Amino acid sequence: MTVRPDNAWSEASVDLRKVGANPDYWYPVAWSHEVKSGQTFAARFAGEPIVLVRPSEGAIFALEDRCAHRQVPLSKGTVDGCTLRCVYHGWRYDASGDCIDVPYLGKGKRPNGVRRYPCFERDGLIFVWPGTGPAAAPLPRIGAAADTAYKTRRFGKLVACHYTFMHENLMDMNHQFLHRRTTGKVVPRYLGSRAGERWMEVDYSFARPGEKPPLGEAVIVGGLRGRAGTARDLMTVRTEYPYQTLQMWTKGDAPVLNVWLGYTPIDAAQRRNRTFVVLSVRKPRIPGILDLGWPVLAWFTNRVFSEDCEIVEMEQAAHDAQGADWNREVFPPIHALRKLLRECGEPGSSPDGAQRNPGRT
Repeated sequence: MTVRPDNAWSEASVDLRKVGANPDYWYPVAWSHEVKSGQTFAARFAGEPIVLVRPSEGAIFALEDRCAHRQVPLSKGTVDGCTLRCVYHGWRYDASGDCIDVPYLGKGKRPNGVRRYPCFERDGLIFVWPGTGPAAAPLPRIGAAADTAYKTRRFGKLVACHYTFMHENLMDMNHQFLHRRTTGKVVPRYLGSRAGERWMEVDYSFARPGEKPPLGEAVIVGGLRGRAGTARDLMTVRTEYPYQTLQMWTKGDAPVLNVWLGYTPIDAAQRRNRTFVVLSVRKPRIPGILDLGWPVLAWFTNRVFSEDCEIVEMEQAAHDAQGADWNREVFPPIHALRKLLRECGEPGSSPDGAQRNPGRT
């Protein structure tokens, strides 16, 4: 018989896995290459359907993915100049969401339009503002993607778990045992943490008793040789709500590794998220070495990421089977992270994961 943990382990009366992502932030919903010129792309945020439209000329824009007429997806429609026509009756919408033409109505007769989502594109990602309040200024940069001193790869996937599991997984480097077949014997050492309004970060160093790093890691840290058994790096993992970053230094002020991650909930219950990873490696002094090792680095990072995704999906499955969060957390920074995620999460979010009424703007 499964015995539920006693209340002494409970951190709060609100289950963190039922706290919605706060919509009043910029969220990535697609990679730039997914939205072709003159085409649409169907995206979602927490169950809300969103259509991205890239006109042949002009900036990309985002609308509610439902025609005001019969509620069919506008993403099935046709891009016409700087407007979008519904596939069903040809109703035409502009970038503000206004319905500017119904072919079979007289001039000057326009029905209500659809919601417009503030939208911007940067460093290979497309962001929308799902909240109903005024949008903040667009993010100035996405990690080190725009820095020519780095080589960047972009990857990610749809992960079947609540976004908070992703934050915890990256923040808690004590899980390196999970990756032992990929990374070898890694011994993380917790160095300390810091916190402020809507952010916290944790420092680690790493050692490899009696062995050299695997080739994929060696490419990241900038050399194919390293002294075994030495704590030769410093890693800082930061949650700056709702994003995460990971930076690693071997020497000097510039990190050799700079990773930016965004987690966008897809379904209304927020049990699935689309994870976006922008990973940048500082170029070594010798030209071409990083390019030669890039396929190995890609294999290495993809495998570590896949292992992480598999384990957090197991965590979500356990939560769903138990009906609540039974975790017995013992690592103080994760307690602090959970508190941060609760405080920053959607105010008044429903514990049953019910979809918000986004309204129309």
